[in-house]
Amino acid sequence: MKRLSPALFVLIASLACAAHAQDSKPSAAPEAKRNILDHYDQTGVEGKEVVIGTAELPAGATIGWHVHPGDEVGYVLRGKLIWKVRGQPDRELKAGDHFFNPRGTVHSVSSVDGAMAVSTWIVDKGKPMAEPVK
Repeated sequence: MKRLSPALFVLIASLACAAHAQDSKPSAAPEAKRNILDHYDQTGVEGKEVVIGTAELPAGATIGWHVHPGDEVGYVLRGKLIWKVRGQPDRELKAGDHFFNPRGTVHSVSSVDGAMAVSTWIVDKGKPMAEPVK
């Protein structure tokens, strides 16, 4: 029977410990991917722009509480979302459903099984698209 050299034994033990430590770390929460597709000046309305974009949320991802400097109209392309509006019951949205967030509405969205939505915002030009809210 061959014996392991002490250096080889230490290397194998270190790799085993590192693998165990990596497996026991809590995984990071999945993150939503936002993609702004385009911006357009709103015709005849000074200081406003129309923005169109998508949000892709892997299963379990959440976009936290926030507001927009204008109105948002959205449509669920695929999957299921939980749409939360402060002061209202949560609403499950599935592919084909739409939603509306008036200016300043505090809202959040989470995915159930992985989802994608497209939104159009009519917002104040030059302001951040979203402001986080606690």
